[in-house]
Amino acid sequence: MESKSKRPTILIVDDDKNVNKMIEASLRKERKYDLESALNGEACLKYIRESIPDLVLLDIQMPGIDGIETLKKIKEENQRIPVIMMTAHGTIERAVESMKLGAYDFLTKPFERDRLLVTVNNALINSSLRHQVDELRAELKDKYAFENIIGQSGIMQNVFKSLEKITSSNVTVLIQGESGTGKELIARAIHHHSETRSGKPFVAVNCAALPESLLESELFGHEKGAFTGATNRRVGKFEQANGGTIFLDEIGLMSPATQSKLLRVLQEREFERVGGNEIVKVDVRVISATNKDLEEAMKKSEFREDLYYRISVFPIKLPPLRDRKEDVYPLAVHFLAKYNAQEGKQIEGISPDALELMTAYNWPGNVRELENAIERAVVLANGPELLANDLPAAVRAMGEKKIYESDNTLASWIEKLEEQALREALLECEGNISQTAKKLGIGRATIYRKAKKYGLPMVKG
Repeated sequence: MESKSKRPTILIVDDDKNVNKMIEASLRKERKYDLESALNGEACLKYIRESIPDLVLLDIQMPGIDGIETLKKIKEENQRIPVIMMTAHGTIERAVESMKLGAYDFLTKPFERDRLLVTVNNALINSSLRHQVDELRAELKDKYAFENIIGQSGIMQNVFKSLEKITSSNVTVLIQGESGTGKELIARAIHHHSETRSGKPFVAVNCAALPESLLESELFGHEKGAFTGATNRRVGKFEQANGGTIFLDEIGLMSPATQSKLLRVLQEREFERVGGNEIVKVDVRVISATNKDLEEAMKKSEFREDLYYRISVFPIKLPPLRDRKEDVYPLAVHFLAKYNAQEGKQIEGISPDALELMTAYNWPGNVRELENAIERAVVLANGPELLANDLPAAVRAMGEKKIYESDNTLASWIEKLEEQALREALLECEGNISQTAKKLGIGRATIYRKAKKYGLPMVKG
């Protein structure tokens, strides 16, 4: 018999027994939560030390240890437990203070049942996402990666299975794919898993980054006096890679003369330095990459046919990110961890809204564009997770498109956006009605009316 998944446990903490019972009654109707209660901060902390709830609903005003102090201690015990603060006083200052201390959200009593259920549900979704981030960090390397390349999609798993077949071989490999798909990472993984070349040099050359006059010297080296400025003999990349692997990126841009010399290396395993007569023998595995259609280039006599067949004994086609959307989330988590460390931040996850936009976006710049987007978002983010507003404008535009594709009415969308804008403005202005009205370009009376409509707390004039 299949086991049922564990229901989330919610701990309700309020010194008023009637409030506890009212909240329990509202949540029990959903029949999907396990409910526990405590009457003060001390009992709450005792429960948390003995068991870990999935969510805490915590009153701010309590005798003994008040809600703010209890929140601090909860976060000291376990930073990952989400906490929703409750207050009957509508003090925006205390709510803002609790948010700064790590509370997920706050509710002002008396609150409507629908608002309670939505806030609780959102908090649990957010917490689940953070747990998934932790699990993915632990599992990505073993479950989804061929070494350090992330890909849980079926299409990438097929690529990895193909790569495993050549770990004991020295066959030449041609990696084809759009810019930003991770061709060099694949090349490094092939080298790392090679039974005979792992641990030996891996040398990467970007053929597009060097002018034709310098590429030949870069690859094969030159003798002293071979050309103006050649004051010393120089060892080329092929010699540096001897025993290991050389990676020729953007090989489709290589000149016909250099193509001819490369063909000789592949056939004879030898070459001469520029300006020299000495035969240099090398044992090098060649892995090439291109975003160019080499077969089309051959038809135009832009690429040698005999060289093409030499470098493409084992061809690999890397799919663009738009064709493997399942990989967006694990890749984003990977880059989040990377740039957290680089920027000295502790962002714990990605909000559902941001993830939805990232999954909908087509990423024309592929994995490289996704990495740049996450790096930018980490720099901009101020809270515990990356938000939709932290993403680049091109990605956020997907949200605008979604409005028109939704089944919701225009009026409901306008109300949703209006409530979000008003809530964020009130928090930013710390409840100051005058500042909020000026910021939004509406009257004070409108602020009061809308805040009452959406149940938003504020006290300052």
